[in-house]
Amino acid sequence: MTAAQGPGGPRHAPATGTPAVALSVLLSDPGLGLARIAGPDEDRLIEQVGTTELADPTPYLIGGELLLTAGSLLPRTAEGIDGYVRRVVDAGTLALGLGIEPVYEEVPPDLIAACDRHHLPLLRVPKGIPFVAVTRAAHSAMSEARNRDLRRISDAQSALASAAARPDALEAVMHQFATRLGVWAALLDGNGTELLAAGTRPAAEFAQQLREVAVHTTARQFPDSRDGMPEDVAIPRPPTASAQHQAGIHLTVHTLPGRDAGGPLSLCMAADTQPTPVHRTVTSTVIVLLSLLTNPRLALASDTRSAGAVVRLLLGDAPAEVTPMLLTADAPEDGAWTVVRGKLTRPARSTIRPDKDPVHLAALGTALATPFLNIDGQDLRALLPYSPGARPADLVTTSRLGWKLGFSAPAGPAGLPAADTQAERALERAVATGVTAVHHHVEGSSVHGIVNRDDAEALARARFAPLDEAPAPGPAVLLATLRTWLSLYGSWDRTAAALELHRNTVRRRIGRIAELLGTDLDDPDVRMELWFALHWLPSQLHPTAQ
Repeated sequence: MTAAQGPGGPRHAPATGTPAVALSVLLSDPGLGLARIAGPDEDRLIEQVGTTELADPTPYLIGGELLLTAGSLLPRTAEGIDGYVRRVVDAGTLALGLGIEPVYEEVPPDLIAACDRHHLPLLRVPKGIPFVAVTRAAHSAMSEARNRDLRRISDAQSALASAAARPDALEAVMHQFATRLGVWAALLDGNGTELLAAGTRPAAEFAQQLREVAVHTTARQFPDSRDGMPEDVAIPRPPTASAQHQAGIHLTVHTLPGRDAGGPLSLCMAADTQPTPVHRTVTSTVIVLLSLLTNPRLALASDTRSAGAVVRLLLGDAPAEVTPMLLTADAPEDGAWTVVRGKLTRPARSTIRPDKDPVHLAALGTALATPFLNIDGQDLRALLPYSPGARPADLVTTSRLGWKLGFSAPAGPAGLPAADTQAERALERAVATGVTAVHHHVEGSSVHGIVNRDDAEALARARFAPLDEAPAPGPAVLLATLRTWLSLYGSWDRTAAALELHRNTVRRRIGRIAELLGTDLDDPDVRMELWFALHWLPSQLHPTAQ
């Protein structure tokens, strides 16, 4: 019988993640002096403590309460008391506490009998103990329990992240998972074959039953055919998890994203306790890690095509010859790439650096739909294989992870350096304007298409030649400041934010540029001229923000 269950069946179970305190914790508090004098001798999880002096408090109950009353409007007849207890039990109340004095000098025998009859724990609140003291003690215990859960989750996630970085990552992750949660954990393929296991193995009958649940769950998740159903008929998505509880053993199966030749992998658990919020949170982390470690396409830079590309680059092949190896199978052979630049503008919740956190890397790689990521501190660079109709990046997830992003226009291998510059500029605008992402767009018809490129580059070199001998911070920094300032319509504050400078520093640099170029930067025609000249500046001279 579970903590919130009587002979008549389940009455109330705490909502997922709801802080709760065991009734035994309050009964054992010497400062309260509570005593159980009726009802079942079982431990129930109390979610809140309520106080009432209403003749019928049920309209104001939500279930899971320890209901405290002095009994000022408690019925005076045995039949009335029985109806009162029955109603609060039906409303989900898990325990009733009666305060001694000023109404009653002792708990009425009729109330004791009714609570025994309806299986409701009845607590005697001694004289001199205010109800607020009971409420405070319950909330304090809930807070302590919540803090313990958070520490367990944090410790488990740190241990799992360290395990994922080991050479024997799969075995290490499974071992940490089983140890931290006190479960038997197994990784099964789509046919129910046990690939890895950790923890104390349950009885053979439970292991076999868990295997059958896993096979059934994965078969429902990824059926081999539509069984003759028309193609235009939608099939409801079946659940990704299954559970069976019997004989004190709780069996749980979670399917992992992805699929191999035998079907998807599944993470199976057997435990002698019900899953808790800690179990569910840690399990979610493990599912992400196992998905990353068992799927070559998601394992960053670990698939054979990526490894082969690295080998060829190291041995001297040109990027244009190597990049087709990294494109997806459905991409055209001459496919293009989108360059992404990112800035981590909001600290991650985890204490682990993003580039060392496999969970963060997996989530980011999934959101961008690419395994080709490089994180250096708070800076991100990524390559997204481009093909028409490819799903867009999940900007909701990237924003939740704390990233601002800049996207280039699609470019072939030879155009990647210029695309990288486009992505950098787009990122500067995203940071300066506070938006989640900025995409660089190439206009189909523009002035750039009717101007001779060589002449334009020569003009741009000559226009900015006076900056070549500029003292510190140097010509590259001055050009970067000018470009950012022009892209943000001359806003001092936004330019300072984008370049992470003080606005007075930006003013001094822009003033120095105007002086060296001998021009008036308040003139919109001059600004337009300089903007076009910056666009035509040769790619190797493109300024980099500092």
